[in-house]
Amino acid sequence: MDLQERSAGTVTLIDVSGRLQAGDDSGRLKDKINSLILQSRKQIVLNLAGVAYIDSTGLGELAAAHATVARQGGRIVLVNLTARVQDLLAICRLLTVFDTFDTEAEALKSLSSASEV
Repeated sequence: MDLQERSAGTVTLIDVSGRLQAGDDSGRLKDKINSLILQSRKQIVLNLAGVAYIDSTGLGELAAAHATVARQGGRIVLVNLTARVQDLLAICRLLTVFDTFDTEAEALKSLSSASEV
């Protein structure tokens, strides 16, 4: 798994690519989210366009990331889900937890309008 961080104003975008699964990389997403929280960066977009596979450990990391950010008063949204990832999140009922968007522009608009309220 590879994580690339970008910024758009107060929003942090993380491009996730590869396989979100148990193994050597497990915990990297959690570490990245915790690092962002420590920097008071609590508006996060996870771009999952490059994610080919997610196992139960990866699903747990996504759920934990959501909980961590929400506890700190922030918001994490998902963008560019592949059909396979979207189906998996639907089966696991995680689509009811996360806000998902087709484009980064929609996700950024959602986060910026939420922070203005």
